[in-house]
Amino acid sequence: MTTNNIDFSLFRKIKAFRQTWGKPAIQGGLDYAHASGLFAGTWMSSVSNHFIENGSVEWDLYGGYSGTAGNLSYTGQIYYYVYPGAEASFAKTKYNYGEAVVSLTYQWFNVKYWLTYTPDYFGYNSATLGIGNDQHSRGSGYLDLNATFDLGNGYDLLLHYGNERVRNFSAYSFQDGKIALSKAFDGGWTVAAAITKGWGKNGVYDRYTTGILNSAGVAEVSNPLATTAVLSLSKAF
Repeated sequence: MTTNNIDFSLFRKIKAFRQTWGKPAIQGGLDYAHASGLFAGTWMSSVSNHFIENGSVEWDLYGGYSGTAGNLSYTGQIYYYVYPGAEASFAKTKYNYGEAVVSLTYQWFNVKYWLTYTPDYFGYNSATLGIGNDQHSRGSGYLDLNATFDLGNGYDLLLHYGNERVRNFSAYSFQDGKIALSKAFDGGWTVAAAITKGWGKNGVYDRYTTGILNSAGVAEVSNPLATTAVLSLSKAF
């Protein structure tokens, strides 16, 4: 539910990091925007327990303020990501983490920066990664660049580039890109098709595993940054 023309898609992280182990995801969200510029929302997605140990859902909670100054739009917000029941058991570390975000939009161009304010980014620390001694990843940052072009007749083209810098654990930093074409229909419906791709350092994500064993007693591996095709249907109320 929304009460004005705020585009909430601008407030979510567009990142080609798939958490479903190559399987389809079920996603949904609810947003509220006040005429003052304050907004709040929640968003959920299914995830794979092969990627997030004992996890099945990512639950995002966020709120902030959005305003304009001439042709420039700006936003500040706080995000918190919850993975109910999920934990890297060998390290007794939760995956939950939070980020503060600043965003600027001018005409067709948007730039955001996401900064981790919790002790860890996605549970990355010395205990979970086996690197260093009692180091954490607070201060990790994600540079998020997006260009959206109105092609007419309800069609939009999105071009995205992102760069995640994981503090103290640079081997786990990555870049990603996305190309998406969407079509808006009467009644608030939008259909979108996208291609995403990520690039890690030193192949650290090429055979990623949490160590969880499958029915054959083998630890499954996957590349969360692999090229992915995405088809989505959304509706604004």
